[in-house]
Amino acid sequence: MAWARNILRVNLTKGTCANEPLNMEWAQKYLGQRGLATKYLVEETDPKVDPLSPDNKMIMATGPLTGTCASTAGRYSVITKGALTGAIACSNSGGYFGNEMKNAGYDMIIFEGKSEKPVYLMVQDDQAELIDASEFWGTSCWDTEEGIKAKHQDPLLRVASIGISGEVGVKFAGIVNDMHRAAGRSGVGAVMGSKNLKAVAIRGSIGVQVEDAEKFFAATTAGKAILAENPVTGQGLPAFGTQVLMSVINETGALPTRNHRDIQFEGASSISAEAMAEPREGDGKPNLLTTAACFGCTIGCGRISTVERGHYTVAERPQYQIASGGLEYEAAWALGAATGVDDLNALTFANFICNEQGFDPISFGATVGAAMEMYENGDITDKETGGIELKFGSAKALTDLAELTGKGEGFGAEIGLGSKRLCAKYGKPELSMSVKGQEFPAYDSRGIQGMGLTYATSNRGACHLRSYTVSSEILGVPEKTDPLVTEGKAGLVKAFQDATGAVDSSGLCLFTTFAWSLDDIAPQIDAACEGDWTAERLVEVGERVWNLERMYNLQAGFTGADDTLPARLLKDAAKTGPAEGKVNGLGEMLPEYYDLRGWTAEGVPSNETLERIAL
Repeated sequence: MAWARNILRVNLTKGTCANEPLNMEWAQKYLGQRGLATKYLVEETDPKVDPLSPDNKMIMATGPLTGTCASTAGRYSVITKGALTGAIACSNSGGYFGNEMKNAGYDMIIFEGKSEKPVYLMVQDDQAELIDASEFWGTSCWDTEEGIKAKHQDPLLRVASIGISGEVGVKFAGIVNDMHRAAGRSGVGAVMGSKNLKAVAIRGSIGVQVEDAEKFFAATTAGKAILAENPVTGQGLPAFGTQVLMSVINETGALPTRNHRDIQFEGASSISAEAMAEPREGDGKPNLLTTAACFGCTIGCGRISTVERGHYTVAERPQYQIASGGLEYEAAWALGAATGVDDLNALTFANFICNEQGFDPISFGATVGAAMEMYENGDITDKETGGIELKFGSAKALTDLAELTGKGEGFGAEIGLGSKRLCAKYGKPELSMSVKGQEFPAYDSRGIQGMGLTYATSNRGACHLRSYTVSSEILGVPEKTDPLVTEGKAGLVKAFQDATGAVDSSGLCLFTTFAWSLDDIAPQIDAACEGDWTAERLVEVGERVWNLERMYNLQAGFTGADDTLPARLLKDAAKTGPAEGKVNGLGEMLPEYYDLRGWTAEGVPSNETLERIAL
């Protein structure tokens, strides 16, 4: 139960859609979503495949709890070999698309090959077909979603699509569903575009069954009560969203600023959650209009915002005058502190473009920050930028580049390469603040030591959602640890990584773990799924998933040498704040981490480890 036990396999080359049974033996070992889809990808593709080749596959996957009455059970993930990194990619999204896919009766949709012409997939329960998408090619995610709904005269269709950025191969293009929720990182949208797949539209009415309905209802009710009573999930996130972190991390001295040259941003208060709620000078209205929630979510951390009319809008762009997905912490940091821009309207405008054209604001903002540093150093000139003055703090440069990058035009096409390729092109590879080709999110690892090890060892490149040690080091969840020391961080990172692997495979949102431990999640999975599911078994699933991803990357050509950080974080000490004078102590943490993982000194899982976790 809970699993739909059904896969939709779409061969884009042949133009066929076929159902096949889910491998339940694998489901018992990998649970679902991130874990199970990774198993399918590993078994069916060559790790050395070109990410943009027809031989690469792209999998949309739900978890067993997706579509149930568990809180936040609306998640789905896109698993493929990432266009940005060349590493394993798993990008997670909320909204309502995942629920619709599960209610249509599918655990996964596996896309293979490449269509000769643009197409979109239309799914209505057990009926699936590929439809000509020529009329939508060259349009935004917003226009595509609205257009497909209008064409089929069904406003309740759930649509996941790529914008122009995915069509033209922006390396960090994502897949947007429900207008402003996204599988945003690692370039999964570029992979989708390379297959000439414009969108997936789903309407599902089959429903989801669980193993023991009475037991499941009791477990999910208890879980919701814990979320409601917790100060983070019951108060902080509903009231301020993830933007509650802007002031907290800045005061901690771990807010990467101007391409990590600094770790505190003097303009943080101007782009914070508090600023979003204040009346604006221009029209007296706040940036934040209301809050929002994904399917089944009792937390409601989403934001709905608007740009001040006239500030960054003209008559020809009415789409930017509507209310849409507002700034969340990572986007506000990347578009703001990383570039030195403290204009809240500019950040909101740029974020709208990221949603509209479907590209990752984290990688975009971080890449713009790297370009700004090279511009100020004279490595990039006005000739290359087309006259855009790429100075730190320039709201005009940020918004101009957002529009250009979204369409792959002008210097925006260069930004669309991502910071690793861009910095290498201009002879300054050391200025790319990335790991395995993926840009850092909003935490400086000189001020939060555990995040340095988290970034360095993340299988999909620099990522906070693979091991959020900020929870412990800053917020004190599940227990407080000192962010400025390296002792104990190897074990902390491993524990977070394994737990996250299980949560990402369940269909639940990771934000629940501010309040829930695996002891709270296990009863929900146990009641929903056949077999005995305990917290210990979930840890084993997470560890198995982590090692499977590691083995894929090793076979793709990555080595332990890629488990590192830019020299700036290892050699240039923090200038201000509590971490003043400190660098990241990765060299102290990494050997212990390898040992705890049961890996060799070169970072390769030992035969004993692989045998122990039945990999």
